[in-house]
Amino acid sequence: RPKGELAERERAWGVAATDQLFTAREYRPLILTWHQGAAVRLGDVANVLDSVEDMRTAGLSNGRPAVVLVVYRQPGANIIETVDRVRALLPQLQASISPSIHLGVILDRTTTIRASIRDVELTLLFSVTLVVLVVFAFLRNVWATVIPSVAVPLSLVGTFGVMYLLGYSLDNLSLMALTVSTGFVVDDAIVVIENIARHLESGMRPFQAAIEGAREIGFTVLSMSTSLVAVFIPILLMGGIIGRLFREFAVTLSAAIGVSLVVSLTTTPMMCARFLRHEGRDHGVAYRFAERAFKRLLHSYDLCLRWVLRHQPLVLAITILTVCVNVYLYVVVPKGFFPQQDTGRLTGQIQADQDVSFAAMVAKMQEFVKIVQEDPAVDTVTSFTGGGRGGTNTATMFVQLKPIEQRKLSADRVIARLRGKLAHIPGATLYLQTVQDVRVGGRPGAAQFQYTIQADHLRDLNYWAPLLLQRLSKIPELRDVNSDQQTHGLQTTLVVDRDTAARLGLSFQAIDDTLNDAFGQRQVSNIYKGLNQYHVVLEVLPEFRQNPDGLKEIYLPSSTGKLIPLSAVARYQATNTSLTVNHQGQFPSITLSFNLAPGASLGDAVRDIRAGEREIGLPANVHAKFSGTAQAFQDSLASEPILILTALGAVYIVLGVLYESYIHPITILSTLPSAGVGALFALLLFKTDLNVMGLIGIILLIGIVKKNAILMIDFAVQAERLEERSPVEAIYQACLLRFRPIMMTTMAALFGALPLALGGGTGSELRRPLGITIVGGLILSQMLTLFTTPVMYLYLDRLQARVQRTTPHRERAVALPN
Repeated sequence: RPKGELAERERAWGVAATDQLFTAREYRPLILTWHQGAAVRLGDVANVLDSVEDMRTAGLSNGRPAVVLVVYRQPGANIIETVDRVRALLPQLQASISPSIHLGVILDRTTTIRASIRDVELTLLFSVTLVVLVVFAFLRNVWATVIPSVAVPLSLVGTFGVMYLLGYSLDNLSLMALTVSTGFVVDDAIVVIENIARHLESGMRPFQAAIEGAREIGFTVLSMSTSLVAVFIPILLMGGIIGRLFREFAVTLSAAIGVSLVVSLTTTPMMCARFLRHEGRDHGVAYRFAERAFKRLLHSYDLCLRWVLRHQPLVLAITILTVCVNVYLYVVVPKGFFPQQDTGRLTGQIQADQDVSFAAMVAKMQEFVKIVQEDPAVDTVTSFTGGGRGGTNTATMFVQLKPIEQRKLSADRVIARLRGKLAHIPGATLYLQTVQDVRVGGRPGAAQFQYTIQADHLRDLNYWAPLLLQRLSKIPELRDVNSDQQTHGLQTTLVVDRDTAARLGLSFQAIDDTLNDAFGQRQVSNIYKGLNQYHVVLEVLPEFRQNPDGLKEIYLPSSTGKLIPLSAVARYQATNTSLTVNHQGQFPSITLSFNLAPGASLGDAVRDIRAGEREIGLPANVHAKFSGTAQAFQDSLASEPILILTALGAVYIVLGVLYESYIHPITILSTLPSAGVGALFALLLFKTDLNVMGLIGIILLIGIVKKNAILMIDFAVQAERLEERSPVEAIYQACLLRFRPIMMTTMAALFGALPLALGGGTGSELRRPLGITIVGGLILSQMLTLFTTPVMYLYLDRLQARVQRTTPHRERAVALPN
């Protein structure tokens, strides 16, 4: 690096910087050959410094200079085991470096992963406990409670075996599937044991009751489980990133249901024959109280059912109205993608003025770090800039928040509080967003969602992008609207007089090489030692590279051996330039990023952005579309109706094959609109978007709610065929006889999902919409389908008789008790 006070001596000696200069302590005595035959020491004409390879990088950790090492696990590796092994190596690494350097962990993603898995495991235990209590409340017998409860651990253990064979791991989605399955896997066993207990109460011996009860209910259990697995067929066949995410969820649930089917038809009857007995002795006060309460409930249902059967047109109208309300609620419920999680981690991007220097950028980064670090909810702050990451006027920040028990505020509210403080720094803006466990889209940006515009010509793009940015900034649902457009950077344009340069013996390559040596941090050599290697980097002193006037001190070696000042052959001027020109595909593009305001839905934001696009009138040669996460949301939104209809179609086909009928599957599916109304109304009540998790919950409802109708219709069909009862009499007896298993299975599924709906803790935002839709749908569907299903059965039975063009079965008068 030429010393300022030796510049004249260097020019006089004729030692060119392009000859051979090295920046290392070992090279200070290096002798340079002067073109007149003498020798000059390197130390006499250059400063030799121990430094870093790139002088234009900076990193801060909690306000102190730092080098950030980001560690990624390999695909398929256990992230918790990986982090534990890295932490075990830290003491050894600390001992191998200087004591003045502190080595520590500033951001550990597994902290939230461990907490989330622990919370899901607790939720799973709560679900199992609630399901067992539901069984005991209805059967009020220890062995009658233990026998179906055995299906839960057996089904879970069998599911673990399937997951192991398929190479699945225990993560948030698979644990969520296991939690939901606790309410499903016990249903089959409940139905079987309830039917066996009914035969025991009629006086049968235990072995005979187990055989007869399992034989009678076997087809019903098969129908329930098979049609429930059929619901997951669309999820298993779903493409894209959403399909890959939830394929493991669907396979885990299907495996649990399949294992529970086998257990309920084998283990449950065996245990009933061995342990279950009809107790004729007097029971305690609690038993008698529960028995009286259930009989009152059954009597009330009997009264309401007889009234419903006498007013069938009114109930049919209510069913049709439920379908209409279901469609209306689906339209008006706000749409979202994935729930916004509070993982305790924030990421941010600092965008400064495009003409900012590196020194000024570092100063602004220090100011932002100081403000963020002073917030009481923040634990650690890490930021770095330079190194070719996103341009010379940007910096990246990682923030680790304190546990939610200490900060008392959600991550979004912390960002909102910081947003006002960060706005006071002139010339730069810090955009913060919450890190999500499930990040779909793969498109990085200063904010969570992206909107990209493309054009055939760059000038059209540069004109319309600022107008669209200004319009998006006015949308109330959006926050932190920003653009990656970088068109106002400063550059120094050097105009070379080629004729003069050629006359003085200067080639254009020599000019380019000299400028690269002076300002490009060019690596010219390596120094190899026993353990390390050092890059030798060439550059002028800092005072010569702070502004364009340093070009006046540049001398060029000519072919004659003389040094020619750069100003003799070139002139320079300041101009504007684009710092970056991004492309998407073949065309230049500009991406606008945005976050959502608290309580805003992505569906409403997408609608308003499209309206703003039409308002400013984009020309035909400028194309705007969502990208990244927003594009994935649009794809999922478009596929939601198809996914629901496909699930309904799969269930209809399976039920049609099982019942050998076109009509009975429609009767069973008629129970679903009420579940949809309950699920969507619950989302509105809890101010939750209909997101991907809510959609999965609605699909699960298709498999859960139809069990009520299957239990009724299966008995009614057998009564019509075998006992030659009229349709009214058959469905009436089926409703009363199946009332207890219907209530038990519904309550088991409801209480199995209740911890998901009401749970808190790390990652609960991802699970809550699933639980809300299941609980809300089951509550409303249970109240309606007990009355609408019998009416739909009678109407569709008459329709089937007409379609078959046979003499309809004449309904004989049935004297229902008053």
